[in-house]
Amino acid sequence: MRRLRDTERGSAVVDFVLVMLVLVPLFLGIMQVALVLHVRNTLASAASEGARYGATADRGPADAEAKTREQILTALSPRYAQHVVARPATVGGAPGMEVRVEAEVPALGLGAFGVHLSVSGHAVEEEP
Repeated sequence: MRRLRDTERGSAVVDFVLVMLVLVPLFLGIMQVALVLHVRNTLASAASEGARYGATADRGPADAEAKTREQILTALSPRYAQHVVARPATVGGAPGMEVRVEAEVPALGLGAFGVHLSVSGHAVEEEP
C-alpha cells in the first residue's frame, strides 16, 4: 500500500498542467470572441447614431462623422475612430445618410494579429 502512494507522488501537478493546456486557450478564445463582439456592436451602434444625426434637418455628412467619432470615443479607444466615412445614400428608395466605420480589433487588445471589422449605419433624411 505504501508503494502505491509513492508512485502517485507529483501526479497532481501533471494533471493540473494537462488540464490548463486545454482550459487556457479555450478561455482566451472566448475572451477574444467577446472583445470582437463588443467592439462590433459598439461601432454599429455609433454608426447608426451618427447616420441618424446626419440625416436630420440642417445636418450633413461632416456632422454624421463627428457624431460617430464622439460616440466611439466615449465607449472605446481612439484607434477605432480613425476610419469613419459618412456620405449621402439612398435608403429604401428615399434619400438618406450612410456612415461606414472600419477598424481592426487586435488579439485580446494586445496589438498582435487582428480581426478586421466593417460596419455601417443608415438613416432616412428628415423632411424639412
